Amino acid sequence: MFSPLLSPEVAEALNAGRPVVALESTIISHGLPRPRNHEAALEFETILRERGVVPATIAVLDGIPRIGLDADGVRRIAEEDLAKASVRDLPILAALGRSGATTVAATARLAALAGIRVFATGGLGGVHRGANATFDESADLPTLAENAVTVVSAGVKSVLDIPATLERLETLSIPVVGYGTREFPAFWLRESGYQLDWAVEGAAEVAAIMRARDDLGARQGLIVANPVPLGQQWDPAEHDRVLSTAWKAAETAGVRGKAVTPFLLGYIVDASGGRSLEVNLDLARNNVRVAAEIAHAWSALPPA
Repeated sequence: MFSPLLSPEVAEALNAGRPVVALESTIISHGLPRPRNHEAALEFETILRERGVVPATIAVLDGIPRIGLDADGVRRIAEEDLAKASVRDLPILAALGRSGATTVAATARLAALAGIRVFATGGLGGVHRGANATFDESADLPTLAENAVTVVSAGVKSVLDIPATLERLETLSIPVVGYGTREFPAFWLRESGYQLDWAVEGAAEVAAIMRARDDLGARQGLIVANPVPLGQQWDPAEHDRVLSTAWKAAETAGVRGKAVTPFLLGYIVDASGGRSLEVNLDLARNNVRVAAEIAHAWSALPPA
C-alpha cells in the first residue's frame, strides 16, 4: 500500500493535535542556489519551531514519501540532484526506489494523506500565458481541487496568466481569500490588479473557514493569498522593466511552450542582480510565519 512515512516528531504532533505545517522541497532543490538553499530550508523550519509549530518538510527519498525530514534528509534535498516530482511522478519514484523533491501539488497530496491541513509555500503554480494553445497549466490547481489542504501563498508569479489562473480556481471551486487584503498578490509584488471576492483579517477566520468546509463535506483545499510586506516587495518599476526585457529575450531566443517560464525565471534572477531571489526568500519567510499562525488557530478549535 502506498503511504507516506511520518517522522516520529510529526506523527506525535498530529496524534496530540498540536500544530504542524507542511513545507515543500522543490523550492529548496530547484528554486534556490546552493548553498543558500540549505540555509533557507533550515531557516524555514526554525521559524516554525520558534513559534511552537512542528515543521513537516516533504520529499520522496529512495522511493519513500517522507513527511518530516531529519538533518540528513534536509541536506539531501539541498545537495543532491533530485527529480522535480509532481503528483504523477509519485508512484514512479516509489516503484523504482528513486528520489524526488515535491512540488506544491505533490506536497499538498502527501500532506493530505498524512492528515496535515496547513502548508506554506512561496508561490502557487497556475495557468501559463498562451495556455489556450499549449494547454500548459500547473498540476497545483487540479490537485488542490481534490485535497483539503490550506495553502499559504504569495499569489502566483507575474510571468503567469493571473486572470486565467483565478478563473480556473473559480471553475474548480477552490476558494481564495486574501490575508488582510482584497487584492490578489503577484508574488514579487503586493498587487496584481485583480480583486478577490473575500478577505480575512487573521488566522482565526481562516481556521473557521476550514472547519466550515469540513462540515460541508467539501474536498477542495483553500488558498490564503498572503502578499509580501510592503517594505520587502520588488520595486514595481524595476519589476516591470526586467519582466519586459525577459519576454523580449525569450522571443529573440525562440523559446516556446513549456520552456518559456523556466527561461524567464532564470533570466529574471540574472537581470535583477539577484533582487528577485531576495524577494522570493522574504515572501517565503512571511508565508511560513502566517502558516504557523493558521496552524495554531486550527489546532485550537474544539474537535468536530
